[in-house]
Amino acid sequence: MTSKPKKIALAYSGGLDTSIIIPWLRENYGSQVVAVCGDIGQGRDELDGLEQKALASGAAEVYVEDMREEFIRDYVWPMVRSGAVYEHKYLLGTSIARPLLAKRQVEVALRTGCDALSHGATGKGNDQVRFELAFKALAPHLPVIAPWREWDIVSREDAVDYAQKHNVPIQQSKEKIYSRDANLWHISHEGAELEDPANSPGGKVWVLTADPAQAPAAGVETTLDFESGDLVAADDEKLSPAALVEKLNALGGAHGIGRIDLVENRFVGMKSRGCYETPGGTIVMAAHRELEALTLDRATQHYKQKLALDYAELVYDGKWFTPLREALDGFVERTQRYVTGRVALRLQQGRIDVLSRTSPHSLYAADIAGFTMGDEYDQKDAAGFINLVGLPLRVQGVVRRRAAAARGAS
Repeated sequence: MTSKPKKIALAYSGGLDTSIIIPWLRENYGSQVVAVCGDIGQGRDELDGLEQKALASGAAEVYVEDMREEFIRDYVWPMVRSGAVYEHKYLLGTSIARPLLAKRQVEVALRTGCDALSHGATGKGNDQVRFELAFKALAPHLPVIAPWREWDIVSREDAVDYAQKHNVPIQQSKEKIYSRDANLWHISHEGAELEDPANSPGGKVWVLTADPAQAPAAGVETTLDFESGDLVAADDEKLSPAALVEKLNALGGAHGIGRIDLVENRFVGMKSRGCYETPGGTIVMAAHRELEALTLDRATQHYKQKLALDYAELVYDGKWFTPLREALDGFVERTQRYVTGRVALRLQQGRIDVLSRTSPHSLYAADIAGFTMGDEYDQKDAAGFINLVGLPLRVQGVVRRRAAAARGAS
């Protein structure tokens, strides 16, 4: 950076890291700081008083924008349609939020005349990659300041000391520090005893979900309706995308749905341990898979499962604003034309059981799949395709038998 920027747009959450970044940027760059926060469903506890806190910390301007519907409609729903799950468990709640937050940060920066961008991601984490790849795609002319890669703060304990020294109000303490990231899709938990994979999560970790063992033993039944791969109603109630997730979060949380404890491979090359709660998302993903099983042909369903792994890595690695993601979305959208129907589930003490699936586009034909023979399927036809599919195996077997016989004769 040849000259210090005059005005910096900061991705601001009100958490420990971004709270101390405001005074740090002012001290070290002499710049005005524009704090940009997106309401993506992190909750009133995090948002109430956020503007006043940012201003009290030294921000020149603060923008808090409601992006909940956009978040679910334009980011989460495409991801659900893709079937993306990272490393068998993680439903990508933090990962999928970053491109939207970065996009809005760039929009505010350009609108307010900022000449630099900043974020509070550490030099060890994934979020620095997610934010900065989005910045490169959307505002390649703006330099990026990443304080965690510049300052001499090396731990969250150091960050607490810095906040106290500069009279920045924070909730964290040195005794019990959890790093949490919440939005409408999930909440993540890292730090404290979770840094050692040998430790089980303490009782204060989980905040969205009831202990499955203490959840109602009888459970509850729910129905989900989809149109072209998107959830449109729950329990016969048509709601907006964000409202549907809120409804299912409450329902799933009460029955202990959506807890995972994961040791994951970070994009930067190290392993980390985190706990995640995704109650509504776990329900949506389970129902969507069941409906796809009913409506997709075998070849498409299996190929889509392969691409879901690529889609999950793409989201996790921050490559949302790429031609590849757009191309994959084109494929996924084509597969979802007939993923319409209803799935009934039972939620019971952390478990999801499928009760029924129905679709006007179901490919399940009872007269063909059942044990009773029908006119549409002649069992004698099976011999032909078995012979054709098995021809390479038969040739291999014949050749090997001849070779073995020749060796025995010699």
